[in-house]
Amino acid sequence: MSTAKIRQIDGKLQIWDSLRSKWIACTPEERVRQWLIEMLKEKGINPARMASEVKVAVNDRNLRADLVVYGDDFKPKMICECKAPKIKIGDDTFLQAAMYNVKLQVPYLLITNGEKLYCAQVDIQTGDYKFLESVPFIP
Repeated sequence: MSTAKIRQIDGKLQIWDSLRSKWIACTPEERVRQWLIEMLKEKGINPARMASEVKVAVNDRNLRADLVVYGDDFKPKMICECKAPKIKIGDDTFLQAAMYNVKLQVPYLLITNGEKLYCAQVDIQTGDYKFLESVPFIP
């Protein structure tokens, strides 16, 4: 997957989160998120336009999107949902990202478990979506 910075402190693995500039617990899901961040950087997406653990209030529930990519206009453009590699990506995963999108209204949803990656373009007006063959560049 990636060559993330990992260390062990008091018997616990930690991974460096370059967006939050701190060491955090190295869970399988977090490894996927850090891999995705690096992959998006390689695609030319500015890391200053990415945010981890973004609070999203939907129907009186406080949720957190794993990763949100913002455009140069500082508006959210992509919601990324990361799962651990052993988690199968299914309809429930897409529904989770779609729930965040009720509030954020982004044109792209990306779902990955580090082994499979799905990216969809969403028509915010109609709710229709189409799967893309690659991750788009977000200016």
